[in-house]
Amino acid sequence: MATAATKKYFYGLGRRKSATARARLYSGKGAITINEKPANEYLDENKTLLAELTDPLALVGKQKDYDITIRVSGGGTSGQVDAMKLAISKALTVEAPDLRTTLKKAEFLRRDPREKERKHYGLRSARKREQYSKR
Repeated sequence: MATAATKKYFYGLGRRKSATARARLYSGKGAITINEKPANEYLDENKTLLAELTDPLALVGKQKDYDITIRVSGGGTSGQVDAMKLAISKALTVEAPDLRTTLKKAEFLRRDPREKERKHYGLRSARKREQYSKR
């Protein structure tokens, strides 16, 4: 029996805001592991985020074809899910380049470029100013 270290996998990297996700797709039965926890445990049983995570697989009809292990760090839950979704999509295109057009039309291969704006000198945050006092 082959161990996880010797099994062949397809790799994808996804980012969103300050979150980074690295996904590995192994042939399997559809188990998703995030940071060595089952996906529903990691996402606190949130069905919406879990469904969003598997959107790329559902689009191409391969939910039960792969076991997925994901390493994710940084950001909040929503940003992490977007990063994981992009990582899974990229790994799918490595495995089957013919799926690229399908995933691209559904905008699963687009990285959302919005980042937190840096704080500027003299302001409270990026854009918030001190309160104006007339007297």
